[in-house]
Amino acid sequence: MAMAALRREGRRFVPLISPQPISAVQSTLISQEQAPLGVRSISTQIVRNRMKSVKNIQKITKAMKMVAASKLRAIQIKAENSRGVWQPFTALLGDNPSVDVKKNVIITVSSDKGLCGGINSTSVKISKALQKLTSGPEKQSTYVVLGEKAKAQFIRDSKDNIELILTELQRNPLNYTQVSVLADDILKNVEYDALRIVFNKFHSVVSFPPTMATVLSPETVERESESGGNLGELDSYEIEGGETKGEILQNLAEFQFSCVMFNAVLENACSEQGARMSAMDSSSRNAGEMLDRLTLTYNRTRQASITTELIEIISGASALQG
Repeated sequence: MAMAALRREGRRFVPLISPQPISAVQSTLISQEQAPLGVRSISTQIVRNRMKSVKNIQKITKAMKMVAASKLRAIQIKAENSRGVWQPFTALLGDNPSVDVKKNVIITVSSDKGLCGGINSTSVKISKALQKLTSGPEKQSTYVVLGEKAKAQFIRDSKDNIELILTELQRNPLNYTQVSVLADDILKNVEYDALRIVFNKFHSVVSFPPTMATVLSPETVERESESGGNLGELDSYEIEGGETKGEILQNLAEFQFSCVMFNAVLENACSEQGARMSAMDSSSRNAGEMLDRLTLTYNRTRQASITTELIEIISGASALQG
């Protein structure tokens, strides 16, 4: 509702400043010594209308900042708790972003809503740069897109490389069951040697750097382990029971992917709310500065009108007496 109201106020605000540029509007509002009285009255009304629109927008941005702060507190607790879930898998299987494989799947996590700064554009840029690095004559690099904002950017110039698009992740409160179903859908629909998950890691309200986590397929893990690659502490454990090493690696890889995805989605949701808080705070400050300038312009225009009317009255009285 807040976004709809913001768009409505924006549409109301635009006709007041077009079609002429802002400098032309200011010149008509301030320097009107040769303009008739009717034009001065209309100009003052225009300034009042603009001030009213800016005040309404400022109220909306302040409300959106408060809503984002409330959502951030709830999601931040889940994100901090989820960090301890995937870290044991990194110690066991490793996180080797430089591993060279033929089939790379880049999973870009973004938001479904806007007004949150440039976090979505940053994730898309990192994903496109990563796609160029992992592509080659005998290599394949494709995208799995999470969120409406990344979807809109990828469809413009990378539509042929998209394998799967998933949106509306935050329609319901995020939980592990929901994300594990999402991870299962990805594993069923893509073929991969390495899954590279790009998301924004939440550090603070003003700091959320783009981060990449790598999940290797069971075959790649076994191949790298046999060739002496750096894959954590997996080889230091003995396998007991009837399961083979391949079956254990398959189960571990699927569970690792769902845990990493759960943390990535929560971290990105925290970053989204933090970026929206910063964006709405900046918008509220800018609206306040614009109100100050409009108030000054309104007072100057009104004072000029009153002064002109007094001069006309005094001149008329002097003419009658003379």
